[in-house]
Order: sequence, then structure tokens, then C-alpha cells
Amino acid sequence: MALGLVTLLTVAPLVWMVSASLMRSGEASSYPPPWWPSAPTLDHYRALLTQGGLGRQFFNSLGLAIAATLLSTTFNTLAGYAFAKLRFKGRDAIFAALIGALVIPGQVAMLPLFLMLKGMGLVNSYVGVLVPSLAGIFGIFLVRQYARGIPDELIEAARIDGAGEFRIFFSIVLPLLKPVLATLAVFAFLGSWNDFMWPLIVLTDGELHTLPVALASLSREHVQDSELMMAGAVITVLPVLGLFLMLQRYYLQGLTLGGVKQ
Repeated sequence: MALGLVTLLTVAPLVWMVSASLMRSGEASSYPPPWWPSAPTLDHYRALLTQGGLGRQFFNSLGLAIAATLLSTTFNTLAGYAFAKLRFKGRDAIFAALIGALVIPGQVAMLPLFLMLKGMGLVNSYVGVLVPSLAGIFGIFLVRQYARGIPDELIEAARIDGAGEFRIFFSIVLPLLKPVLATLAVFAFLGSWNDFMWPLIVLTDGELHTLPVALASLSREHVQDSELMMAGAVITVLPVLGLFLMLQRYYLQGLTLGGVKQ
């Protein structure tokens, strides 16, 4: 009973958001606000994707999110495995320093990172947007904790059989990391898709803007048009919701198992 009530309270705002996006202009602002549109319409979606130009920004965000997911998952997985199973000088000290850096807010590094990218000529480019997504401390930590549960005997047996480190990683270790890879992919996609501050700082050309930046600009022009803003919110939420539903089984398994490895 209690769980059903909590679920209802959680889902209700999302249901009303979709419902309001299908209402005619001004209908959602009436009192009391209706739950369902009297005459459903897709005019607000058409306006956003054609007149508002959000179609381009949608694909900008989608491309950046996919690229960030691939890059982040690749580098975090390689680094996490190295910290878990490879022996090299200073491994524990470097990892301890990385964990200590988790307490530093990301906003602190924005200015020096921006100046570095400016010196490299990467400002107002998608490469500049992707640089902070290349690797993350939390992702490295998550993979390391999960990879420590892989038996050392399995890796040593492969080495005795003559397999190189890359062959061991891609043929033996990587298939065992599927749950944590799905977790990393969800985190990376969400982080890139919802990122507002960094693209706003780096990208000066409106044609390159991402969906959150474009919606923020649009909200200032249509602050009273609740139905139009709800349509924009639906466009923003649907891709990440779909990704989570597809990967939720692996995502939850990766979080649970990765958090209890010693």
C-alpha cells in the first residue's frame, strides 16, 4: 500500500507533464488545472521542432551524449581495471589521490579548463565539450570495485597460456564487466544529456547549442506558455527514460555488486 502510494506520487508529475504538453495554449494555466487535455494536440511539439529549432539542438545533444558515453565508458573501464588488477609503481597512492579529489566541486575546475581549451583552440567546438567527459573518478572507482571481484587465478591462467594484457582484457575481463558497463553508460549519458553549465560556457555559436541550453533560452521568451515548456520537458526526458528502462537490470546489478566488493 505504502509502496503503491509512493509510486503514484512519483509518477503523477510525469503523467501530468505529458498530458499538459498535449493541451491547447492556456489550458494548463486554468484553475484548477485539468489532468487531461480536452482536445489533444501536437501543435506544441511541431512548434518546438520547426519554429523553435529544437530539432537541431536535440540531435546535437544526442550526438554529444553518445560520444561522451562511448569515451567515458572506454577510459573509465580501462583505468578501473588497471587499478584493480595491474601492478605498477604508485598505484595505491594515485588511486588515493583520485578518491581525495572527489571532494573538489567540478565548478572549481571550469575556469582553468576553459583557459586550457582556449589556448588549444577548442572553445566553441564539440571536442571542447567532450573533454571533461573523457574519464571520471566515480566511474574509475566503480569499475575498480567491481573488477576486484574477478578471480586473479582466471587472469593468471590466461597469462600462463600466453595471452597478452589486451587479449585478457577484451576476451576475459570485458564480458564479466557487463553490469558495471551498463551502469557507467547510464551515468555518462545522463551526465552529458543533462549538462547545462559546461556547454553554455564552451559553445558560443547558437547552432552548436545543446537541448538544455536551447530550452533555457526558449523559456525566457515563452515563460507564460506552460504547455510549450511541458512539450520541451517531454522531449528532454524521453531519451534518458528509454535508456534507463532498457538497461535498468544491468544498471541496478552494477550498482549493487560494485558497491560491495572489497
